[in-house]
This record gives sequence, C-alpha cells and structure tokens, in this order.
Amino acid sequence: MKKQLFGMVAATVLATGAQAEGQGRVVLGVIIGFTGPIESLTPQMADGAELAMTEVTASGNLMGGMSVTSVRADSTCIDSAAAQAAAERLITADNVDGIVGADCSGVTTSILSNVAVPNGMVMVSPSATSPALSNIEDNGLFFRTAPSDARQGVVMAEVIMDRGLNEVAVTYTNNDYGQGLADSFTAAFEAAGGTVTIAVAHEDGRADYAAEVGALAAAGGEALVVAGYADQGGAGVIRAALDTGAFETFVLPDGMASQTLVDNFGADVNGSFGQQPGSDSKGAEIFHGLAEGAGFDGTSIFAKESYDAAALILLAMQAAGSTAPGDYAGHIMAVANAPGTPILPGQLGMALEMIANGQDIDYVGASAVELVGPGESAGAYREIEIEDGAFVTTRFR
Repeated sequence: MKKQLFGMVAATVLATGAQAEGQGRVVLGVIIGFTGPIESLTPQMADGAELAMTEVTASGNLMGGMSVTSVRADSTCIDSAAAQAAAERLITADNVDGIVGADCSGVTTSILSNVAVPNGMVMVSPSATSPALSNIEDNGLFFRTAPSDARQGVVMAEVIMDRGLNEVAVTYTNNDYGQGLADSFTAAFEAAGGTVTIAVAHEDGRADYAAEVGALAAAGGEALVVAGYADQGGAGVIRAALDTGAFETFVLPDGMASQTLVDNFGADVNGSFGQQPGSDSKGAEIFHGLAEGAGFDGTSIFAKESYDAAALILLAMQAAGSTAPGDYAGHIMAVANAPGTPILPGQLGMALEMIANGQDIDYVGASAVELVGPGESAGAYREIEIEDGAFVTTRFR
C-alpha cells in the first residue's frame, strides 16, 4: 500500500507538467516518531501531511507553479538528542522550507528550542499537546493544529463525570506529555467534585509494571486513567492491570487511541472509553474520503491535523509570496482564521488562487481549524468507546 501511495504521489507530481518543474520546489520536513511509542499512529500522520503537499502540487497554483516535496525524519517521540540531530539534518542537509512536526511534546520542545528557533525555522505540530508549549519562547515560529492538554484535561474530566464515575486512579508516562495531561486532568476533575485516588508515573520500555499497578490497585478507583502510549508503557500497565484484576475499565486519552490497543487486548478492554481530538465537521468527512482514495486511514488520530499542518504552511507561503520562514510565519494565523471564504480539504488549489487574487480565506480544513492564543487549536474532541474490538464514536465535544 505504501509503495502504491508513493507511486501515486510521483505520478501526480509528474502530471503537473513542466510548469511546476520549471518554477522550482518547496521542501517540507515531516519529523514524527516513525519508531517509538506511537509508531502505529505515525504512518497515517505522514500520509496526511503528504496528501496536502500532493494536492498543492497538482493544482499548479503555489507561487506560479511550484511543486512540493516531503523529506521524512524520525523524531523517535522520546529521544531528544536523536530528534534534534534529525531536525538539524532537515535544515542543514535537506534545506527544508518548513517543518510539519514534531509529534510528542518533549521532542517538540527540544527541537523548537535548540534547532528551529536558532535557525529561524517554522514548525507546525499536529500532535504535541503539552500545556507548557503554550508559553514557550518561539519567536513566532511555532504553531500546532492539535489542542493543548489544558483543554483535553477538562474534556476528559467531563467525559468521566458524565458516565457517573467519581473516583479514578491515574497513571501517566513520565514525560512532558504525561505529566502535563495528568496535572490538567487532576485539577479539572477535582474542581468538578471528583477524587483522584492516586497519580503514579510509569516509565516506557519496561518489561514489568507490577509495582505501579500494585500502588494503583491499593489506592483503588472505579476506573484507571492511562495517560501514556498505546505502543509502550500505557499498554504494559493495562496488561498488568488485567492480569491481576486490578482494573477492568480504562480511560484512554489521545496517546492511547490506537487500533493496536484493541487488536492486542480484544474483548478485555470492551467498555473502556476516552477522547481524542476530532470533530464531526464537513471537512473531516471529506478528508476521510480523500484519504481512502490515497490508500490510508484518514480516521486515524492526528492524520487530519497533519494534513492541516502542511496546508497552513503552504497557504501562508502563498500569502507572503515567499518560502522563507521569516516571511510566511506571520501569515499563518491570518490564513487559519476568519474573515474569509471557508476552505475545506480538496480546495487547496482554489485557496491558493484566491490568495493570489488578494482574497481572504478562512482555512477550516480537516480538523475544523481555529487557531487561538499563541497559535494552537481551540480544540474539538471526539468521545470514543471500545465495543467489540473497535473504537466507536459516542459523541463530539
């Protein structure tokens, strides 16, 4: 399937003809964890970003016909040194004009502070959600199409309380993402009258989580909130909890919302629930169809946000009339928000033409984009539950 997708991308680029080739090209880096604790999610994220690039190239409308190519790099999600080295290569060797990524909050912070800002490079993350990123010194270069976990913590508290649960235990991966989400959730849940019996950090990559689960079980709770990763420690904690009978219902935030989880645990996790960024917008429905046609699952978490991240960079370039990050960074908020004609997936070529003609656009995209504050998504969420070995949507918030 991947070879078919790359073949389709290459064919589309060639089909745009000599105009695009003759006008030069834009290079975007896509730096996400192709290995590591969310590796089951990242192929669809990369495909989403590259779908936007392919669409723009096919239109021939980017600054007189520029093509767009992608260079992938592995953030690992958890190894900051490796992530920084990969980002350095994108900038110094691959000469990228912008970066989609990174994915996990810790490596995103490291890349932004130590690589992107010193090099004046724009980053638009589709999935870094730590509240700390809202206030980071970024020189106006960092944006995210995913909402902050300050928002997710509140939504998760509402989801749990609406199900009549008032006491929960919490485990979180011991990094910026896990700590930030655990803190946000605990504050919101307790403010609403709930009780967090205990909050226990866990390290990823361990073979045995008996000690953590023992502490969680001793404290008790009607459910266990697992603010971790589906391909790493979060899954390990669930396995240990199921094996010991400590918990049978798990609350699953975005890092756990992978099909891998239900594939591995099957009916044992039926009834578990949670939330992930998502909306029931027209743009989401259109994107799902476009992704299916391109050969990947557009319903996968953060695939839509990745498409939108790449689209915003390219639309801002058109608005600035420049591929230089220092020129187009200041246009990202303008193309993302009202006023202007709403732009949905599949309409990037039209949007580029409108910008070239001096018209305003309001990029809605696949994830109902609305950037607030320092340039992050306002945050709509899809409430999910596991039924018969699959995630189903119960409502949107």
